[in-house]
Formats: sequence, structure tokens, C-alpha cells
Amino acid sequence: MFKGIYCPSITPITNEGKVDFEVWSQHLNFLIENGIDGILILGSIGEFYAFDEQEKRDIIDFAVKEIAGRAKVLVGTGNTRLNDTINLTKHTQDSGADGAVVVSPYYFGPSEAAAEQYFGKLAEAVDLPLILYNFPDRTGSDLSPELVGKLSKAHSNIVGIKDTVDNISHTRGVIAATDDSFAVFSGFDEYYFPNRIAGGVGIISGLTNVFPDLFAEMHRTIESGEINTAKRLASDVSELMQIYAIGDQFIHTIKTAVKSRYLSDLNTATREPFIELTDEEQESVEKIVEKFGRK
Repeated sequence: MFKGIYCPSITPITNEGKVDFEVWSQHLNFLIENGIDGILILGSIGEFYAFDEQEKRDIIDFAVKEIAGRAKVLVGTGNTRLNDTINLTKHTQDSGADGAVVVSPYYFGPSEAAAEQYFGKLAEAVDLPLILYNFPDRTGSDLSPELVGKLSKAHSNIVGIKDTVDNISHTRGVIAATDDSFAVFSGFDEYYFPNRIAGGVGIISGLTNVFPDLFAEMHRTIESGEINTAKRLASDVSELMQIYAIGDQFIHTIKTAVKSRYLSDLNTATREPFIELTDEEQESVEKIVEKFGRK
């Protein structure tokens, strides 16, 4: 059901901190026109943590209507409170989205037994396809391959995972613990190649906001067996990873890169807290984008 290049979209905001739906419409259409297979809204890079419940519902309704079936729509619905996660996932289901991406409860970092209970109760409460979101650096706990395999076998609507672990052996373990129908995505841009080699389905990663065409071409060439071209594109992605090292917060940096690439009306601010890029940092981002720009 889910495969390829998925973009965890930025959420443009105005100087007043409101969602800028007009600019976001431009960005979503740019992603679709440049070959993205699916779009995740309210992911980490979409600042899910920074919006209240009503804002999230408005965002979901807007995005589903704007994308209008031209790409898969996934929604980040995770929250530390299970009831909040269930309610937002039900709204996502009613909106017509294709699935929900659900991060582990954060702050305390649940044990495996607690995570199994949390995701199990969510799966039983909704009919929507669910993609687990494993991000130990942010949640304080890891969804082990054994746990993922157990959840996928017990609940037919737990259909995939975004494995944001900088360790491909973990992702390989998840692939080995699940069957071929389970969609294993990497959360790191440069792991597209090793993910596919190991039997995964692709990536959900931030640089696709800036270079959706590059990633879409890499996926196409892998699918068609043009390995040398795919390797060259993967090398470009590897070099582009240096963008993440610029600035205080990578979300703001990715927004700056999007603005530099094509979207001059984009406000690069995020919800607080954030620190503006210095002039030198902004110039560094612009130079990288210019080098790989594909206008």
C-alpha cells in the first residue's frame, strides 16, 4: 500500500505564528508535481508538537482537500495521551487520509510492555492503516524489531514503520521480523539505498521538501534497474546531508533551503523556540541549494 518517496512536509507559518495555508498550497503542489509518492503532515518536521488540537484538525482537513488524491496522505497523530491520539486518528480517518503515523509516547519513554499496550489499544480503536514512528532520540525509547513484529502480527491495521534510527542494522531487523506486506521506511535521507537493499520500501525524510525531484528520480531509477544513475543520485543525497548540520534547529534550516530553492514567499520561522540562522549560515544553505538546484 505504501512505498517510495514520502515527504514529511514543513508547515509554513506567518509572522504572527498562524498557519500560512496559501503558501503551503504552493509547496504541496510543488511536491506533487515533482513526483513525491506521499506526503506526511504533522510529522516532526511539520512541528506536530507545536499545534493545538483544533489547529491540527484544520491542518488535516486542508491538506487532504488540497492534495485531493494526487499523492498518499499520512498524518502524524501521536501524542503522549492515548485518548488524544485516538481522537485525532479518528478525525484523520474521517477526513479521508490514507493513514496515520504514530510516534511512541515521549518524555518517560515507555517500556516494551507499555508501548505494546499503547499501540494495541490505538489499533483496536480505529480502522485506519497505522504506521509506527520509531524515533528514540526524541522519545527516549526504542521500538525493537521483536516488538514491531509482534504488533504487526496482532493488528492487521498496523501496516508499517518509519524507523528513524541511525543504524541500518536496526531497520534490517525490523524487516526480518515482519512479512513482505509490512512497509518499512527509513527516516534518514541517505538510507534510501540500504533500506531498499534490505527489503524496505523507501524513505520519509526532510530533504524531500527541498529536492523532491532528485529523490523521485532516484526511486524511479531503482525501480527500473538503472543502478548507475541511482548511485549517482544517492551520492548527491549523501552530500546534501550537510544541510542538517547548519543552524540551531534543522526544521528552520530546511525551511530556509525551501525558500532558497523556489518558494520566495515562505516565512522560515518555526513555532517557538527557534533561533534565526545567521547571515553566514543562510549563505551556506543557499550555496548548497544552488549547487544541487534543479530549476
